[in-house]
Amino acid sequence: MSHLALYRKYRSQTFSDLVGQDHVVRILQNAISRGTIGHAYLFTGPRGTGKTSTARLLAKALNCEKGPLPEPCNECQACREITIGNCMDVLEMDAASESGVDDVRGSIVEVADYRPAYCRYKVFIIDEVHDLSRQAFDALLKTIEEPPDHLVFVLATTEFNKVPPTIRSRCQRFEFHRGTVQDLVARLKYVVDAEGVDAEPAALTAIARMSDGGFRDSLTLLEQAVLTTEGQVTLQHIYDQLGLVADETVDQILNAMALRDVPQLMASLEDVYRLGRDPRALLESVLYRMSDLTRAAYGVDIGGLGDSAQEAALKATAGSIGLEKVLAFRAAMAEAHRDIRDVSIPRVWLEAELIRIAHGREEVRATHRQESKEPDRTTTTRQAAPPPVNIKAEPSAVARPADEVLKSEQAPVPVNSGDPELDRMRQIWRETYRELAGTAKVVEARLANCDVSSFDGKVATIRFARQVDLDYVMDRVKAQAAIRESWARHGGNGVELQFVMAVKSGPTARAAVEATAVELPAEGERLVDLVHEVFETRGRNSE
Repeated sequence: MSHLALYRKYRSQTFSDLVGQDHVVRILQNAISRGTIGHAYLFTGPRGTGKTSTARLLAKALNCEKGPLPEPCNECQACREITIGNCMDVLEMDAASESGVDDVRGSIVEVADYRPAYCRYKVFIIDEVHDLSRQAFDALLKTIEEPPDHLVFVLATTEFNKVPPTIRSRCQRFEFHRGTVQDLVARLKYVVDAEGVDAEPAALTAIARMSDGGFRDSLTLLEQAVLTTEGQVTLQHIYDQLGLVADETVDQILNAMALRDVPQLMASLEDVYRLGRDPRALLESVLYRMSDLTRAAYGVDIGGLGDSAQEAALKATAGSIGLEKVLAFRAAMAEAHRDIRDVSIPRVWLEAELIRIAHGREEVRATHRQESKEPDRTTTTRQAAPPPVNIKAEPSAVARPADEVLKSEQAPVPVNSGDPELDRMRQIWRETYRELAGTAKVVEARLANCDVSSFDGKVATIRFARQVDLDYVMDRVKAQAAIRESWARHGGNGVELQFVMAVKSGPTARAAVEATAVELPAEGERLVDLVHEVFETRGRNSE
């Protein structure tokens, strides 16, 4: 006899055996008891949460010879045949492989009018219904809108948004939830007891946490663990099987980062690599651990660990690192997990990235900005010569080189302006900039030379030094929303923001702008003369 996978062997056969979906079970059983049975149901939710199993349970409850019953008997012919998948009145269709209009017409539309062979209802179960083509949905629409009295549709999907509204509006929708760690551990404990498998509670907890709320995934991981071990299923075996890093090793890495102990950090990373762990798997292990540390730092019930020693170690690690660093590390690790996909040498890159995170991203940025502001002696020497006078400007206006004009426009406004309210707005803006600069380099560059130029009690005016930066923000509604949300979080709630370009008035400003723009309206010989004048090339060309 062929081996039967655990997730099939332990598929829920009664509503009471269905774990983690009590809200769905309650409504379906009430509808069956009252005789208010719908003609079409839409089950949505993540994979492995019991959508297809519930569809079969509903088919058994409707067609049970003693029913319809809120709980099928599992003893009559209809229940037994539906359980093993041999009932000719319960038709299952996989839309992932049968997505065309001909499949829908041949399997559903053309047989919908025929009465059931021996069951009470003819039930059509369409799995992954979102994969049907547009023409297939159109062919199904009329039948699902006004089906015969003996017909019941059960549609299952993991991507609710891909199901057309015309189909969704004709179905009763039930949303399936991911299982909690406690629910998954209880189910795994039931399976290992039934199978006679010896497993550590910590190992079952690790499987439950790695399965991301999916009952089927948890049973698949358990089966792999059972098949690859000869004795007890241990926590270390689960780590080896999944390619993850033990919590103790992750704690060593995080503590070394918190203490900025680079030698210890590099030694811990070397131990991880020696075990054959992939850098991406290391980051995943760290992110899982950071999630637990965040809960521990805020005093949120972690749940599902099943070991008081583990919980104590987790809280001790969270306390030694500190809440501020836990949050900073978690955000930085999430960004690193996204970036590592595009790295050609992930091991070396991750080592450097963790060292940089340990020393603080903001310190690195501040150092970089400070170094970038140091004067360039070559540039200073080149600009020491008096600039040429623009003949079109007023006598008192002296043209300045373009980079000098830009530097003057980008110069930050002093923090102490003498106006306490304006200074407060400027401080809020600096905190807003620091937060947004940590999200993306392009944002850091676009907002680097902005500051609050005025505040009238209700509106704070953000002055941009460059038009290209202002255009970047004004063209992106989401960017403006992110700026305003961060502004409100740092104390600017109730104060509106206005984005403007830093443009000076008066003849001096006009002369500077004309000198910087090289008088764009000029044409012909006049344009050639201005080009030679600005770039000081006439002498070289004439030689």
